[in-house]
Amino acid sequence: MAGESTPRKMLRILDLIEEATAPVTAETLLETLDFTRSTLYRYLKILTDSGLIAAMPDAGFTLGPRIAELDYRMRQTDTLINASRPVMAELAQSEKGVALLCRRYKDRVLCIHQERGSQAFRSNYTRGLARPLHRGAASRIILAYLNAATINRLQAAEPKEFAAVGLGSTATEVRASLRQIRKQGWDITQAQLTAGVFGIAAPLFDLHGGILGSLSVTIVADALLETDQQRLIDRVLFCAGIVRTAIGQG
Repeated sequence: MAGESTPRKMLRILDLIEEATAPVTAETLLETLDFTRSTLYRYLKILTDSGLIAAMPDAGFTLGPRIAELDYRMRQTDTLINASRPVMAELAQSEKGVALLCRRYKDRVLCIHQERGSQAFRSNYTRGLARPLHRGAASRIILAYLNAATINRLQAAEPKEFAAVGLGSTATEVRASLRQIRKQGWDITQAQLTAGVFGIAAPLFDLHGGILGSLSVTIVADALLETDQQRLIDRVLFCAGIVRTAIGQG
Protein backbone atom coordinates (compact mmCIF):
# COMPACT_ATOMS: atom_id res chain seq x y z
CA MET A 1 0.00 0.00 0.00
CA ALA A 2 1.41 3.39 -1.04
CA GLY A 3 2.44 5.61 1.83
CA GLU A 4 2.19 2.84 4.40
CA SER A 5 4.69 3.15 7.25
CA THR A 6 7.36 0.55 7.94
CA PRO A 7 5.87 -0.50 11.31
CA ARG A 8 2.47 -1.04 9.72
CA LYS A 9 4.01 -3.11 6.94
CA MET A 10 5.71 -5.34 9.48
CA LEU A 11 2.45 -5.67 11.40
CA ARG A 12 0.81 -6.92 8.19
CA ILE A 13 3.40 -9.72 8.08
CA LEU A 14 2.76 -10.51 11.74
CA ASP A 15 -1.02 -10.53 11.15
CA LEU A 16 -0.72 -13.03 8.29
CA ILE A 17 1.47 -15.36 10.33
CA GLU A 18 -0.85 -15.04 13.34
CA GLU A 19 -3.94 -15.92 11.33
CA ALA A 20 -2.36 -18.91 9.55
CA THR A 21 -2.93 -22.48 10.76
CA ALA A 22 0.53 -23.61 9.61
CA PRO A 23 3.95 -22.02 9.03
CA VAL A 24 3.83 -19.36 6.30
CA THR A 25 6.51 -19.44 3.62
CA ALA A 26 8.29 -16.38 2.28
CA GLU A 27 6.83 -17.14 -1.15
CA THR A 28 3.30 -17.04 0.26
CA LEU A 29 4.04 -13.72 1.91
CA LEU A 30 5.42 -12.35 -1.36
CA GLU A 31 2.27 -13.43 -3.20
CA THR A 32 0.00 -11.89 -0.57
CA LEU A 33 1.83 -8.65 0.18
CA ASP A 34 2.90 -5.94 -2.24
CA PHE A 35 6.52 -5.94 -1.07
CA THR A 36 9.68 -6.44 -3.05
CA ARG A 37 11.65 -9.55 -2.13
CA SER A 38 14.45 -7.46 -0.57
CA THR A 39 11.96 -5.46 1.52
CA LEU A 40 10.17 -8.59 2.71
CA TYR A 41 13.41 -10.29 3.78
CA ARG A 42 14.55 -7.16 5.59
CA TYR A 43 11.30 -7.06 7.57
CA LEU A 44 11.43 -10.81 8.24
CA LYS A 45 14.95 -10.43 9.67
CA ILE A 46 13.83 -7.61 11.99
CA LEU A 47 10.83 -9.62 13.20
CA THR A 48 12.92 -12.76 13.63
CA ASP A 49 15.71 -10.95 15.49
CA SER A 50 13.12 -9.46 17.85
CA GLY A 51 11.68 -12.91 18.57
CA LEU A 52 8.20 -11.97 17.34
CA ILE A 53 8.41 -14.60 14.60
CA ALA A 54 10.54 -17.71 14.19
CA ALA A 55 11.84 -19.42 11.07
CA MET A 56 11.06 -23.13 10.82
CA PRO A 57 13.57 -24.85 8.48
CA ASP A 58 11.95 -26.01 5.22
CA ALA A 59 8.51 -24.98 6.56
CA GLY A 60 8.17 -21.22 6.88
CA PHE A 61 7.55 -18.69 9.62
CA THR A 62 5.51 -19.00 12.82
CA LEU A 63 4.93 -16.77 15.82
CA GLY A 64 8.09 -16.56 17.88
CA PRO A 65 9.02 -17.09 21.55
CA ARG A 66 8.75 -13.35 22.31
CA ILE A 67 4.96 -13.76 22.07
CA ALA A 68 5.01 -16.16 25.02
CA GLU A 69 7.22 -13.78 26.98
CA LEU A 70 4.88 -10.87 26.27
CA ASP A 71 1.92 -12.96 27.42
CA TYR A 72 3.72 -13.75 30.68
CA ARG A 73 4.60 -10.10 31.25
CA MET A 74 1.01 -9.08 30.53
CA ARG A 75 -0.29 -11.51 33.17
CA GLN A 76 2.17 -10.09 35.70
CA THR A 77 1.74 -6.38 35.04
CA ASP A 78 -1.72 -5.76 33.54
CA THR A 79 -3.67 -3.60 36.01
CA LEU A 80 -7.03 -4.95 34.91
CA ILE A 81 -5.96 -8.59 35.31
CA ASN A 82 -4.38 -7.95 38.70
CA ALA A 83 -7.47 -6.13 39.95
CA SER A 84 -9.82 -8.82 38.64
CA ARG A 85 -7.96 -12.00 39.59
CA PRO A 86 -8.99 -12.30 43.29
CA VAL A 87 -12.59 -11.31 42.60
CA MET A 88 -12.83 -13.78 39.74
CA ALA A 89 -11.29 -16.60 41.77
CA GLU A 90 -13.83 -16.15 44.55
CA LEU A 91 -16.72 -15.85 42.08
CA ALA A 92 -15.72 -18.99 40.18
CA GLN A 93 -15.18 -20.97 43.38
CA SER A 94 -18.44 -19.99 45.07
CA GLU A 95 -20.58 -20.49 41.96
CA LYS A 96 -18.74 -23.62 40.78
CA GLY A 97 -18.32 -22.03 37.39
CA VAL A 98 -15.79 -20.28 35.16
CA ALA A 99 -15.10 -16.56 35.53
CA LEU A 100 -13.85 -14.73 32.44
CA LEU A 101 -12.17 -11.38 31.91
CA CYS A 102 -12.46 -10.23 28.30
CA ARG A 103 -11.34 -7.31 26.17
CA ARG A 104 -12.14 -6.15 22.65
CA TYR A 105 -9.46 -6.64 20.03
CA LYS A 106 -10.25 -5.31 16.54
CA ASP A 107 -13.64 -6.81 15.61
CA ARG A 108 -13.49 -9.63 18.10
CA VAL A 109 -13.22 -10.29 21.82
CA LEU A 110 -10.37 -12.06 23.61
CA CYS A 111 -10.42 -13.75 26.98
CA ILE A 112 -7.38 -12.33 28.77
CA HIS A 113 -7.85 -14.15 32.08
CA GLN A 114 -9.86 -17.11 33.34
CA GLU A 115 -10.54 -18.59 36.78
CA ARG A 116 -12.18 -22.00 37.31
CA GLY A 117 -14.05 -23.22 40.37
CA SER A 118 -12.97 -26.54 41.87
CA GLN A 119 -15.97 -28.35 40.40
CA ALA A 120 -16.34 -26.29 37.26
CA PHE A 121 -16.75 -27.68 33.79
CA ARG A 122 -14.18 -26.76 31.15
CA SER A 123 -15.24 -23.71 29.17
CA ASN A 124 -14.64 -23.50 25.41
CA TYR A 125 -13.82 -19.82 25.86
CA THR A 126 -10.19 -20.11 26.98
CA ARG A 127 -7.54 -17.45 27.48
CA GLY A 128 -6.26 -16.00 24.22
CA LEU A 129 -9.08 -17.41 22.10
CA ALA A 130 -10.83 -14.87 19.88
CA ARG A 131 -14.62 -14.85 19.72
CA PRO A 132 -17.07 -12.74 17.67
CA LEU A 133 -18.59 -9.67 19.26
CA HIS A 134 -22.15 -10.90 18.74
CA ARG A 135 -21.89 -14.32 20.41
CA GLY A 136 -21.87 -14.96 24.17
CA ALA A 137 -22.68 -12.62 27.05
CA ALA A 138 -19.03 -11.67 27.62
CA SER A 139 -18.83 -10.37 24.04
CA ARG A 140 -22.32 -8.94 23.61
CA ILE A 141 -22.07 -6.70 26.67
CA ILE A 142 -19.02 -5.09 25.02
CA LEU A 143 -20.81 -4.83 21.66
CA ALA A 144 -23.73 -3.06 23.36
CA TYR A 145 -21.52 -0.09 24.25
CA LEU A 146 -19.93 0.40 20.82
CA ASN A 147 -21.05 3.23 18.56
CA ALA A 148 -23.87 2.82 16.06
CA ALA A 149 -21.58 2.96 13.02
CA THR A 150 -19.50 0.04 14.29
CA ILE A 151 -22.60 -1.99 15.16
CA ASN A 152 -24.10 -1.33 11.72
CA ARG A 153 -20.88 -2.40 9.99
CA LEU A 154 -20.61 -5.62 11.97
CA GLN A 155 -24.27 -6.50 11.43
CA ALA A 156 -24.00 -5.84 7.69
CA ALA A 157 -21.01 -8.19 7.48
CA GLU A 158 -22.76 -11.09 9.28
CA PRO A 159 -26.54 -10.54 9.27
CA LYS A 160 -27.43 -14.23 9.56
CA GLU A 161 -25.15 -14.70 12.55
CA PHE A 162 -26.64 -11.73 14.38
CA ALA A 163 -30.16 -13.05 13.72
CA ALA A 164 -29.22 -16.58 14.83
CA VAL A 165 -28.29 -15.39 18.33
CA GLY A 166 -31.49 -13.40 18.75
CA LEU A 167 -30.13 -9.89 18.26
CA GLY A 168 -32.34 -9.11 15.26
CA SER A 169 -32.58 -9.46 11.50
CA THR A 170 -31.90 -5.82 10.62
CA ALA A 171 -29.50 -3.16 11.80
CA THR A 172 -32.39 -1.33 13.46
CA GLU A 173 -33.46 -4.44 15.36
CA VAL A 174 -29.88 -5.18 16.42
CA ARG A 175 -29.36 -1.65 17.73
CA ALA A 176 -32.64 -1.90 19.68
CA SER A 177 -31.58 -5.22 21.24
CA LEU A 178 -28.20 -3.82 22.22
CA ARG A 179 -29.81 -0.64 23.56
CA GLN A 180 -31.87 -2.82 25.93
CA ILE A 181 -28.74 -4.68 27.05
CA ARG A 182 -27.00 -1.36 27.66
CA LYS A 183 -30.01 -0.02 29.59
CA GLN A 184 -30.10 -2.99 31.97
CA GLY A 185 -26.30 -2.99 32.32
CA TRP A 186 -25.79 -6.75 31.98
CA ASP A 187 -26.37 -9.61 29.55
CA ILE A 188 -27.22 -13.29 29.84
CA THR A 189 -26.97 -15.94 27.14
CA GLN A 190 -27.41 -19.70 26.98
CA ALA A 191 -25.22 -22.17 25.07
CA GLN A 192 -23.89 -19.61 22.58
CA LEU A 193 -20.28 -20.73 23.09
CA THR A 194 -20.42 -23.87 25.24
CA ALA A 195 -23.34 -26.30 25.17
CA GLY A 196 -25.40 -26.61 28.34
CA VAL A 197 -24.20 -23.45 30.10
CA PHE A 198 -25.37 -19.93 30.88
CA GLY A 199 -23.13 -16.88 30.71
CA ILE A 200 -23.81 -13.67 32.66
CA ALA A 201 -21.66 -10.60 31.98
CA ALA A 202 -21.21 -7.03 33.19
CA PRO A 203 -19.26 -4.22 31.49
CA LEU A 204 -15.97 -2.64 32.54
CA PHE A 205 -15.17 0.93 31.52
CA ASP A 206 -12.01 2.97 31.07
CA LEU A 207 -11.35 6.28 32.81
CA HIS A 208 -13.17 8.16 30.04
CA GLY A 209 -16.31 6.03 30.20
CA GLY A 210 -15.49 4.00 27.11
CA ILE A 211 -16.05 0.25 27.13
CA LEU A 212 -12.88 -1.48 28.31
CA GLY A 213 -14.01 -5.09 28.55
CA SER A 214 -16.28 -7.42 30.49
CA LEU A 215 -16.34 -9.59 33.57
CA SER A 216 -18.53 -12.67 33.39
CA VAL A 217 -19.30 -16.02 34.94
CA THR A 218 -20.37 -19.16 33.10
CA ILE A 219 -22.23 -21.91 34.94
CA VAL A 220 -23.99 -25.16 34.06
CA ALA A 221 -27.56 -24.44 33.00
CA ASP A 222 -29.05 -26.92 35.48
CA ALA A 223 -27.51 -24.93 38.33
CA LEU A 224 -29.27 -21.70 37.32
CA LEU A 225 -32.82 -21.74 38.61
CA GLU A 226 -35.06 -18.79 37.83
CA THR A 227 -35.03 -17.82 41.50
CA ASP A 228 -31.23 -17.72 41.45
CA GLN A 229 -30.83 -15.78 38.21
CA GLN A 230 -31.24 -12.30 39.71
CA ARG A 231 -28.93 -13.18 42.60
CA LEU A 232 -26.21 -14.19 40.15
CA ILE A 233 -26.74 -11.10 38.00
CA ASP A 234 -26.39 -8.93 41.11
CA ARG A 235 -23.27 -10.85 42.09
CA VAL A 236 -21.58 -10.30 38.73
CA LEU A 237 -22.50 -6.61 38.78
CA PHE A 238 -21.08 -6.31 42.30
CA CYS A 239 -17.82 -8.01 41.27
CA ALA A 240 -17.50 -5.73 38.23
CA GLY A 241 -18.01 -2.76 40.55
CA ILE A 242 -15.15 -3.94 42.78
CA VAL A 243 -12.87 -4.17 39.74
CA ARG A 244 -13.86 -0.72 38.51
CA THR A 245 -13.07 0.73 41.95
CA ALA A 246 -9.74 -1.10 42.09
CA ILE A 247 -8.56 0.39 38.80
CA GLY A 248 -9.74 3.88 39.68
CA GLN A 249 -13.12 3.99 37.93
CA GLY A 250 -15.30 3.88 41.04
